[in-house]
Amino acid sequence: MEEKTKEKTQETKETTKENRLMKTVEDSRTEQVHLIMHQHLNAGGRLFGGMLMQWVDEVSGVVAMRHCGTYRVTTAAVDNLQFKEPVYEGEILVMIGYVTYVGNTSMEVEIDSYVERGDGMRYLVNRAFSVMVAVDKNERPTRIPGLIIHTEAEKGRHEAALLRRDMRKERRDAGF
Repeated sequence: MEEKTKEKTQETKETTKENRLMKTVEDSRTEQVHLIMHQHLNAGGRLFGGMLMQWVDEVSGVVAMRHCGTYRVTTAAVDNLQFKEPVYEGEILVMIGYVTYVGNTSMEVEIDSYVERGDGMRYLVNRAFSVMVAVDKNERPTRIPGLIIHTEAEKGRHEAALLRRDMRKERRDAGF
């Protein structure tokens, strides 16, 4: 555990020409696992959508806190809460969150939720995108570390995040 911490510390010390701290996607990647129990279900016997929404927000917050190095983050927007697969009592829900885009004070966090069934396979339940903003002690947006993209998969997610950012801006400009 100690070596991994040292490794992360060395990686995150990388800075840009404007002396901005930079972090990798892996620096803040977060995985959360839930055993679905009776109290998590809706009247139809499936995972209550509101419960998944709460967990999406929690994972987004942890990812943002890890990226920013502060607990002072807030949710600005959540996109794409479409439920693709039901989750039942006794099944395992695996949620994986990571940063896909970073601006000056905000970032997009992708959260992929999977149900893990008895066959050991994971099935996509939901993919959500949260916009998180770092704030200072006065609740004003504050600058955050930049993002280092290493892999082709990260590059693809980053390019898609730029498109979503532009769509969110269009919706804001249109009054939504």
